[in-house]
Amino acid sequence: MKLILYITFICSLAYSYCFGYLGKDSVVTARISVVGDLMCHSIQYNYARVDKDSFDFNPVYREVKKYFGESDFVFGNLETVTAGKSEGYSGYPFFNTPDDYITALYNAGFHLITTSNNHSLDKGEAGLLRTIEQLKKNHLLYNGTFTSKEDRDQVRVIDIKGIKIAFLAYTYGTNGIPVPKEKSYLINLIDFDLIKSDIEKARKLGADVVLVHYHFGEEYKREPVAYQREVVLKTISFGADIIIGGHPHVLEPVQFFKTNDGRLDTGFVAYSLGNFFSNQRWRYSDAGAILNIEITRNFRSTAIYISNISYIPTWVYKSSTDRGSEYVVLPLLPNYKSSIDKYLPSSDRTNMIQAFDDTNETLKKYSSEINLYREKPLLIADIEPRGFEVFRFSRFNKLKEITYPVK
Repeated sequence: MKLILYITFICSLAYSYCFGYLGKDSVVTARISVVGDLMCHSIQYNYARVDKDSFDFNPVYREVKKYFGESDFVFGNLETVTAGKSEGYSGYPFFNTPDDYITALYNAGFHLITTSNNHSLDKGEAGLLRTIEQLKKNHLLYNGTFTSKEDRDQVRVIDIKGIKIAFLAYTYGTNGIPVPKEKSYLINLIDFDLIKSDIEKARKLGADVVLVHYHFGEEYKREPVAYQREVVLKTISFGADIIIGGHPHVLEPVQFFKTNDGRLDTGFVAYSLGNFFSNQRWRYSDAGAILNIEITRNFRSTAIYISNISYIPTWVYKSSTDRGSEYVVLPLLPNYKSSIDKYLPSSDRTNMIQAFDDTNETLKKYSSEINLYREKPLLIADIEPRGFEVFRFSRFNKLKEITYPVK
């Protein structure tokens, strides 16, 4: 009898521990935000110049930074290198960007930077390695280019709120610049054997979700070409769950797919997210998007799935404000009020509306199951006290001043 009571007691403790622990957060949702190409033509860094060798790119992201802050993880494709001042700063066709560009990405809220693309070797091996050095210096994760074979073989599996997500990245090429002999580890090229092996390795490391980023396609094509489709189908067959593309410098459609041996039943592909920050300011290339992917996991049932995908259309503003000549990435959302609206001429407003319509049409062309991002209404409960106490609003409401700062 005592043994039965003891066993019952132990079981009840185990039950209470497991379900008590899981009860509060038994279902979690991780939100990942991804943007398109982060470029830097010479005019971009000249607009950001503060003095002879100092640049401030932080204002570029001031209108979108808050949206990154609402996500658990943010990444994008860095289509330039930071080889240092001694190599000479330059734009197209061989990019070399000031280090301050990377600092601004960290300040904007990015966590991981994809570095495998056709401009990765613009300044050779030294430029590639120094770019990684600057990313690490700014506390940013990197993927797609590497410092050694050991670094390349270390698949990036990141635990985001208890959901383990593997991030892989590959490019179609390097603009004809040869990868140094016996150093193929420096950059991930699109190699099906390598991709399949990396996905298998990610699963062995416990990845719940495998996300693959590709730099591929044909520039300025607004729909995926045959090569992109082939690569995507192969990648799905290897077991990838989410596929994100870049390189065409314009947005391309998105769609869902049935996964193959993946944890997710339904996967998702975005063939190209276009430009996020560049000087390519003609129609379609001046527009981009912040893509928000929400992944939900139930720790009781082990179910995991994409619960929502939304997007924020963006448009690159370039002109003069009271801060001087600058670029600003603007979110295009209904009822959004930009802090630089007063500077926008009618031609810019027309282009913004056109970009908004183009983005909605393109992203929904293959699937209507993605949503234009809707800002939640601001509630009093959402406001943290900063120098005053917030009471419920009433006819005779008063703000009581208190000592700043408030813990």
